[in-house]
Amino acid sequence: MDRRGMFEILWEKNMSMEKFAVPSILALFVAVLTVNSASAMDWRANHPRRAEVNARLNHQDHRINAERRSGEITTAQAHDLHAEDRGIRSQERFDASNDGGHITRGEDRSLNAQENGVSRQIGR
Repeated sequence: MDRRGMFEILWEKNMSMEKFAVPSILALFVAVLTVNSASAMDWRANHPRRAEVNARLNHQDHRINAERRSGEITTAQAHDLHAEDRGIRSQERFDASNDGGHITRGEDRSLNAQENGVSRQIGR
């Protein structure tokens, strides 16, 4: 068998392996994401301080949107308030990642104080 024939055989074997490898890798990736999502849902339900902070952020998000729609605040003001809320949410996630998935009382107080500041800016 000449050199070209060997190359074609190896190429065909490689292509048939790719047909199985790519779907297998994708399936594994989806399985990992599913497990991570399920565990994230359980852990959130078991940490009331995180749930409280996140519920409050969601409520403020709705208040900002309602006031923008009604014309009480401008689009730019709404954008700035949403940016502040995103910063608070980011801090909450960072704190939780450092404390095994929960936030401490001190972190909760700090996040609530930040949320109070944003809340006072909504509906002035």
